[in-house]
Amino acid sequence: MNSAPPLPAEDLAHILERTGGIWEDLRGASLFITGASGFVGIWLLESLLHADDVHDLGVRIVALSRSPERFNRRYPHLMDHPSLELHTGDMADFTSPDGVFTHVIHAATTPYPLASGVSPRAVFEHDLAGTCRVLELAREKRIRRLLFTSSGAVYGRQPPELSHIPEEFPGAPSTLDVGSGYGQAKRASEFLCLTSGLEYGFDVVIARLFAFTGPHLPLDSIFAVGNFVRDALCGGPIVIQGDGTPCRSYLYAADMAVWLWGLLLRGRAGEAYNVGSHDALSILDLARMVAHAVGGGCAVRLAGRPDDRARPLRYIPNVGKIGRELGYHARIDVRDGISRFLEWQADALAFRRVDKRSASTEPLKSV
Repeated sequence: MNSAPPLPAEDLAHILERTGGIWEDLRGASLFITGASGFVGIWLLESLLHADDVHDLGVRIVALSRSPERFNRRYPHLMDHPSLELHTGDMADFTSPDGVFTHVIHAATTPYPLASGVSPRAVFEHDLAGTCRVLELAREKRIRRLLFTSSGAVYGRQPPELSHIPEEFPGAPSTLDVGSGYGQAKRASEFLCLTSGLEYGFDVVIARLFAFTGPHLPLDSIFAVGNFVRDALCGGPIVIQGDGTPCRSYLYAADMAVWLWGLLLRGRAGEAYNVGSHDALSILDLARMVAHAVGGGCAVRLAGRPDDRARPLRYIPNVGKIGRELGYHARIDVRDGISRFLEWQADALAFRRVDKRSASTEPLKSV
């Protein structure tokens, strides 16, 4: 597995600046985090370790990993941090780590079937089993608060006449859609988290995640912006598989981390909050934005033909609730976010070339 450089210092500083005094809530805390090697999890993990260094919080962080060795190879700059322990296991059947925990972040998820080749039923069953196991740990350790990273997929298809989906939108993925296993699992997991919190006496806050951009976003998966960045860095053309008309919005990952830490520590228990950008952008405009950011006359190619009679598909959250209650808004606009993503990805390619030349045979730490 290729090694990755640290998150940009500018982004880590942004997270600390925007989170302010909430870190005092974690002084001396002990956190258990699932999904720590994924896109969302690594932003939370690295920003927390940075906050621990800056504020001397004295936190203990236990991160679940199916392979600590792979984690260490991917993130060598984190492997010797004294506050971090890696606990081997899959989210569905891990053994309980020693010690007590005050907070749990359940950010692990099963990939979409389209990206993973896993059947929709297996996605549903594994995602739900993971949530059940994490909730059993929360009960056993008598935690105080749990943050569950859910998804905008719980709303099902966004009606074309609805510009932004609010948290109270009653829609849901159709049970007749066999490809909706991911969204169905997130809905069921939300219910399990909330009912378990009530039964066992811990606070639960739900973050419904939409679309993002930034370092560590996969370049070869279902995420359009990641695929476009890959195409652009390879010299183009940027290929759009559809007609370019679907609308999305993109929150930069540093803002995402700010919002998620705020939800864990300040969000109202028993509530769900949308996490994403309010600003709509067509897939075609996104591709053109990436092409412009990389420069060099990078071309954009449409594989599909737009249907002027069809209304574009939308996947855009209403984020007024988190703005009103916690004061969070997108601070890094999508153009700046794409530029930062491109710059970090170019640095990552150079980092990997140096890493391969200087690789040693010394064993890597595994806890």
